[in-house]
Amino acid sequence: MDRDGLRMSQVHVLVVDDDPALREILQEALMRESYNVSTAEDGTQAVQAVKESVVHIVITDYQLPDIDGLEVIDRLSKLDAKIIPIVMTGFGTIETAVRAMKSGAFDFITKPFDLETVAVVVRKAAEFHRLRQENHLLRRAVRDQYRLEQLVGVSEPMQQVLEFVQKVADSDSTVMIQGESGTGKELVARMLHFNSLRRDRPLVPVNCGAIPENLLESELFGHEKGAFTGATHARMGRFELAHGGTIFLDEIGELSLPLQVKLLRVLQEREFERVGGNRTIHVDVRIIAATNQDLETMVEEKRFRQDLFYRLNVIPIVIPPLRERRTDIPLLIDHFLTRFNQSKHTQVVGLDDEALRLLTEYDWPGNIRELENMMERLAVLKKQGILSSEDLPQKISRRSIIPELKEQFIRLSEDGIHLSREVEQYEKHLIMEALKKANGVTARAAQLLHLNRTTLVEKLKRKGVDPRSQVETLPLWPRTSSQKIDDLTT
Repeated sequence: MDRDGLRMSQVHVLVVDDDPALREILQEALMRESYNVSTAEDGTQAVQAVKESVVHIVITDYQLPDIDGLEVIDRLSKLDAKIIPIVMTGFGTIETAVRAMKSGAFDFITKPFDLETVAVVVRKAAEFHRLRQENHLLRRAVRDQYRLEQLVGVSEPMQQVLEFVQKVADSDSTVMIQGESGTGKELVARMLHFNSLRRDRPLVPVNCGAIPENLLESELFGHEKGAFTGATHARMGRFELAHGGTIFLDEIGELSLPLQVKLLRVLQEREFERVGGNRTIHVDVRIIAATNQDLETMVEEKRFRQDLFYRLNVIPIVIPPLRERRTDIPLLIDHFLTRFNQSKHTQVVGLDDEALRLLTEYDWPGNIRELENMMERLAVLKKQGILSSEDLPQKISRRSIIPELKEQFIRLSEDGIHLSREVEQYEKHLIMEALKKANGVTARAAQLLHLNRTTLVEKLKRKGVDPRSQVETLPLWPRTSSQKIDDLTT
């Protein structure tokens, strides 16, 4: 049995020849190899056989009473494009072989032949059939993975994104996806591709920020042999590899200005030359770009070409950060827990109310990528049961340093306020609270304020605050187990 479950007996081979003795010999030989074999004496019978049952491989004579073998291949391929044809002939000329291959023949057998040769050719055709079927199943699985409904979210911002993706997926127009790091820009790019008419052609991703600038041009456009030191052979670039499909240019804002000029030409003309070459290469590709940078600001600062920006920004899609779609967080948590329970063989059934509240209120600066990593970590560590607030990392589970200030906003009177003084006082208040929480340990207070320790020390000097004044009267030992050794020094 093959890996995809296809037995040899399920591979149907049709032998087409006007010689009854040859048909019988081939049928018996292939049945000994465990194939399901039927026969036809001419092209008309072969066509009828394919209409009545599923045929995987056809072995046809080149010369038949009614139509030749090439016509048989043509007619059968119109009925079922997946049929693998093999041509037999007693006229083994190069011209005949070339004609057969151009007509779509998988292989060519010259009469007279030995049965072992036939068995080898059919075995290769059966393996090709298996690989093609496996490839088809994998492609279908990928398409299922990137169905539009897989975009998790019920919030209004995500519903707008989903609606927009549905509208533009079938278009060949260039798309610019904008959003913070970790928001799922590549996922949206893949959904655009796998829900388009190009879904059966390649999707070629390029991370423009991860490839060194001196190599990026060659990666995008390819190079000829001898174009530079180390170019020992010609190499296709990503644009050529994406021909007929989609190229995804991630972190497009990292492109240098010279490369921006070359990319602009590809966008305008769909043509380019390889590095070190002078042959113009034409490509049919859809371009999807993505960035976490503000390209309009970069245009104003002359760091990104305005004409390229307008070429890329034909259809803009903005992915909202996770903190702006908090209603989606419970759905995403459930989605990731289900996935990791399957892949990690864990049995985490959910979260208690407090843990869910803390995760929903957290701002997720790393967005969905951070949430995904967090849920994987929690699933692996918890193994089973319900996650509680005690299972969460300290950055999420700890309470606000100064909860009493959450609702205390300064009201602007008719006379106004001195903004810098108010900000200075508020900053000092925060620092004092952090020091009190840290029992005067500046390293710990700096962590609570998300500052470098040296930065906090400078602020303390400038404000005339003595950290020791915030030390509470506590026993020197034992310390809490969570307090690190380096927290004991100032």
